[in-house]
Amino acid sequence: MSDPVRSTPRSPVALAIKVAIAFAVIAVLSYAYASPYIALDRLKRAADARDAQTLNQYVDYPALRQSLKDQVTQLLTRRIDEQKLHNPFAAIGAMIGMALVGPLVDAYATPDGVAAILDGMPPRGTPGEHPPEPGEPSENMASNEAPSQPGQPASAPATSSSQPASAPVPPKTTAGYRGVNEFAVTYQRSAGNAQYSAILHRDGLFSWKLVAVELNG
Repeated sequence: MSDPVRSTPRSPVALAIKVAIAFAVIAVLSYAYASPYIALDRLKRAADARDAQTLNQYVDYPALRQSLKDQVTQLLTRRIDEQKLHNPFAAIGAMIGMALVGPLVDAYATPDGVAAILDGMPPRGTPGEHPPEPGEPSENMASNEAPSQPGQPASAPATSSSQPASAPVPPKTTAGYRGVNEFAVTYQRSAGNAQYSAILHRDGLFSWKLVAVELNG
């Protein structure tokens, strides 16, 4: 009579290797998922510091330049279509802005421009517009104030210089995947302001680059 088949006990070393491999796979997948958030944080820090060398690692400037050109052109085209029937002079101003798209794009495809985009201050398509330099107040901040309604008095100016100006309200942001290789950060400064998005694309397994903006104003 043959002996029954005996189960071979598992080697502790083999079990430890399998557990280690499982943990390694989980760690890699977790880091891959978190990689755009990490890249966004590094991109924001580099932009705030105007660290051009680091920004070159996280910004695809040719792609961003083309996106800015397309988006600002579309923004001005919509503005002209909306204004030409009601205010011909405003439409003329928008047409002048259309002729100045190139300089505006050149101004925003820079470390200052990237910092402005990530701070909730996208280009608005106004003639002569440029991103604020460090320490310079933004024109966009003034435009975000709600205008007074007809029949209502305008807000009174500050009467004392001893009162410090209120700090700018940071924009509301939401971020998330749009696909395996695309990540979007959406900004909105207040309920009355249009949203816009900064778009990052995967560059390798863990790297991401800012490649585009979507101006929905």
